[in-house]
Amino acid sequence: MENSVNTNNHILELKDVSVSYTPGQYAVKDVSAIIKPNTVTAMMGPSGCGKTTLLRAINRMHELYPNIVTTGEILLQGENIFSMNAMKVRRMAGMVFQRPNPFPTMSIYDNVLAGYMLNNVGLKKHEKDEIVETSLRSVALWDEVKDSMTKKGSFLSGGQQQRLCIARALALKPELLLMDEPTSALDPISTNKVEELIFELKKDYTIVIVTHNMSQAARLSDNSMFMYLGELVEYGATKQMFTKPNDKRTEEYLTGVFS
Repeated sequence: MENSVNTNNHILELKDVSVSYTPGQYAVKDVSAIIKPNTVTAMMGPSGCGKTTLLRAINRMHELYPNIVTTGEILLQGENIFSMNAMKVRRMAGMVFQRPNPFPTMSIYDNVLAGYMLNNVGLKKHEKDEIVETSLRSVALWDEVKDSMTKKGSFLSGGQQQRLCIARALALKPELLLMDEPTSALDPISTNKVEELIFELKKDYTIVIVTHNMSQAARLSDNSMFMYLGELVEYGATKQMFTKPNDKRTEEYLTGVFS
């Protein structure tokens, strides 16, 4: 497996990470990689290759389900996430899902603050107001919703809902933003807005995005990971991978020989 990414100054390190749903059968097998700060890393590969499984392992979501076993080390800012409090890991590594999922019974205002509420973190009113405005401004949603704060999140369009979900993750000031096909359920105009947002967020955050959309990966990402049958086949600078991949399987995927 080729790894052409500089290993200095990194925020996330995966060391021989494997995930199994049933004993002896691996959805992800022996993946090692280093993610540098303020970069966008795209995870690509055919359906069922382990992309989402690996992404969810990074913030320990698999612990919410029985019988899923994760081995190896995942270091976030140099600390093994398996020795950290799970809620701290999920604060540091915010997750945005494939379909917009604002909490349907909560107002737009409370949706942004949901992470604090779920963790029983007490905030003064002015602190809440500041977090909500800052988070919504960071996803270019403030001007669109500032007069509708008490309305339910489901009142928004699909693209606005997804930006609200990103604001909810950013409200907790994460080190890392994990995005699982965040535009696959959106129309082209909303997709474009979210892509522009990801490009802007890179200035302040490190982003790992799972995508089936190769042109999106080419547009957005600095580095790309190509996964196949649970293994990391190739990892390196996106531009190089798309123009001169090191592995034949990567080339076949990028040229549509298999999907």
